[in-house]
Amino acid sequence: MIIHFHGAARTVTGSQFLLEVNNSRLLLECGLFQGRRKETYARNLNFAFHPAEVEAVILSHAHIDHSGNLPNLVKQGFDGVIHCTRASAELADLMLRDSGHIQEADIEYLNRKRQRRGEPALQPLYTVGDAEAVKPLLRGQNYGEPFEPVAGVTARLFDAGHILGSAGVALDVEEKGRRFRLWFSGDIGCYNLPLLPDPVMPESVDYLIMESTYGDKPHRDPQQAYVELRDVLRRTFQRGGKAIIPAFAVGRTQELVYSLNRMISGGELPAVPVYVDSPLAVNATHIFRRFPEYFDDETRQFERSGRHPALSFDGLTYIESVEESKKLNDIHQPMVIISASGMAESGRILHHLRNTIEDRRNTVVIVSWQAPHTLGRRLADREPRLRIFGEEFTRKAEVATIGGFSAHADQGMLLKYAAASRRSLRGIMLVHGEPRAAGVLYEQLRQQHDCPIRYPDPGEDIRIWDVL
Repeated sequence: MIIHFHGAARTVTGSQFLLEVNNSRLLLECGLFQGRRKETYARNLNFAFHPAEVEAVILSHAHIDHSGNLPNLVKQGFDGVIHCTRASAELADLMLRDSGHIQEADIEYLNRKRQRRGEPALQPLYTVGDAEAVKPLLRGQNYGEPFEPVAGVTARLFDAGHILGSAGVALDVEEKGRRFRLWFSGDIGCYNLPLLPDPVMPESVDYLIMESTYGDKPHRDPQQAYVELRDVLRRTFQRGGKAIIPAFAVGRTQELVYSLNRMISGGELPAVPVYVDSPLAVNATHIFRRFPEYFDDETRQFERSGRHPALSFDGLTYIESVEESKKLNDIHQPMVIISASGMAESGRILHHLRNTIEDRRNTVVIVSWQAPHTLGRRLADREPRLRIFGEEFTRKAEVATIGGFSAHADQGMLLKYAAASRRSLRGIMLVHGEPRAAGVLYEQLRQQHDCPIRYPDPGEDIRIWDVL
């Protein structure tokens, strides 16, 4: 087997790993790379392999940095099966169509400005129609049930506890008379997250491809993050300001709404209006409700009592239409606006930031990891001047960063994940991590494991038998 590391190598985004096994090509993930706009467009448009030669895809979960380039893969010739859990199949279809809409809308907005400057028009990376072409190829699998994506490979998906339907991927491979188990972690969740069960640990694994996003640090206690968010909102409302929260529509938005529900219903915050300005979040919540078997025991208890954390308090409004979204900018009173995208790179969050960033009363609340060169990272770094839709703004709003809401495993959890197969491991490959985070984790793993550990370069190829 040869593993080609085409994405999420020495970075976090753009997950894409091509396996050559038994003269077949199997792709793990097909995510969008996020970063500098000019660089990302070319990088996402051009694959390092021929899509038509890929026989099958396995998708760990529906987040765009893992699934978002599937429309280009299909447009450029892939016509095989895309395997994932049943919930991920529904979420991926929803999120890809939303991504196609955002690609079109953002290009249309930018092209109006380019036209006024006499510059040529740009084309969207892909369209809604391209995204819709992915749905017939998605095939939902149950957790733990075997399937054969390509000859000689038996695959199983196990709950990763990251978002609804997320999975670690176990591949039992028979190749040239040899048998081994390769496990791809996908994105690993944390213990005791709201809504979802804890991650399933890898068993009897020979070769582990593991994420390392937070390999250099522990997470804050979830209760501490709750208190920090409450305190940030209190002082924002005391100033008469708005709290703007860029958040991923699937997972993070539901967790935030649940926390706000507790704060307001418990009298910890005034009953200010809370707006979730994302049609994607509304539709994603409908999908959450269709898969109660994916929830943890606490959430199922909420279901049995007739409530759901994402939908259950007065003052919560889900915004779907553009007209409703625009009206929020005309309301000058304390409120919370949760909007996509989570890294503030596209979508309605850009309009809310443009309209609030220069007002000292307001606060931008960052609740997730931000990729380098994204607007979200520049906000988290508290840069004084920011470009939004090509215009420059002076940041006067407060920026608050809260780390405890992460749905990614921290260093301790990652070490436990690898240790679950310590006796059988013959090699570990670290992906989905920036050099600092992965480097710290690498040193920790070296102290605990005798097997080779690699942190592949972008575009690097690893031949299992020769290198590990």
